[in-house]
Amino acid sequence: MAASLKLPLVPASFFGMVLGLSGLANAWRVGTRIWQLPGVVGEVLTFVSLAVWLVLIVLYLLKWAMAREEALKEVAHPVLCCFIGLIGVATMLVAGGLLPYSRVGAETIFLAGAVYTLAFSVWRTGGLWQGGRDIAATTAVLYLPSVAGSFVTAIVATALGFPQWAQLFFGAGFFAWLAIESALLHRLLTGPALPPALRPTLGIQLAPPVVGALAYIGVLQGPADILVHAMIGYGVLQALILIRLLPWITEEGFSPAYWAFSFGATALAAAPMRLIERGESGPIAQLAPILFVAANIVVGLIALATIWLIVNRKLVIGWVELKDRDAGAIGRG
Repeated sequence: MAASLKLPLVPASFFGMVLGLSGLANAWRVGTRIWQLPGVVGEVLTFVSLAVWLVLIVLYLLKWAMAREEALKEVAHPVLCCFIGLIGVATMLVAGGLLPYSRVGAETIFLAGAVYTLAFSVWRTGGLWQGGRDIAATTAVLYLPSVAGSFVTAIVATALGFPQWAQLFFGAGFFAWLAIESALLHRLLTGPALPPALRPTLGIQLAPPVVGALAYIGVLQGPADILVHAMIGYGVLQALILIRLLPWITEEGFSPAYWAFSFGATALAAAPMRLIERGESGPIAQLAPILFVAANIVVGLIALATIWLIVNRKLVIGWVELKDRDAGAIGRG
């Protein structure tokens, strides 16, 4: 009798988990330096994010090998396709987390993630420029290929010692953010209301100003200036608006889509903490511990809810059956 194994059809959006976990790990590492928080927490979170990334990479590759039609449907989807860009972003963040342990490994993984991210951003943005989209498909996921990808490339490139490359990618992300922000707000203000299933994607709206602030802090020489303060301030405004919208956003209940809130929440915490490292005081220093606690609560609650879905086998929307002959074919390939 032929043996078989059922594998989950992992959507690319699940890589948002790596962003949230890596972002929180980075915040804890900074907290260890400025507040003497336990260093083990940041390191454990780093390796948890690495483990999640490895599992998702394997499952996503198997999805392409065993359920190519489903994978191609995701690529063709006007909203879900943008999440594919998270694969490269997550890969670069994992590389940054590994830097204290292996520079060669970190540089190798980063280069793979950066090349993938840039290639996907160019491909996806080129498709968007051709028009023909339904305005209802215009959501915050549009930030992921070019804005998130460029900002994270800048952040990790700075950590690896490539500040001039980081400046170029910061510029790419910054101006892409401003352009997409105007189009997205026009859609939200004048278009139809987001359907309940897409409302959690609004959590991505928090990320550009604060992830951009982290990228800018990395390339900034000397003390903080008004731009980084302005970006953090705009991030706080976005967070408050999202809190006001939570009853509307959560009408349909929890799903893994809520990881969209995690990267922005952790970056909003980490940016002021990075400024404290440079001697910042005043409102930034006063906000930092509040935002750090809030980020831990956000990621903790989303992680617990995700674990509950896993335990109850409600995390994925489909499965593919991997038979013994398929496993052999993969091994030979």
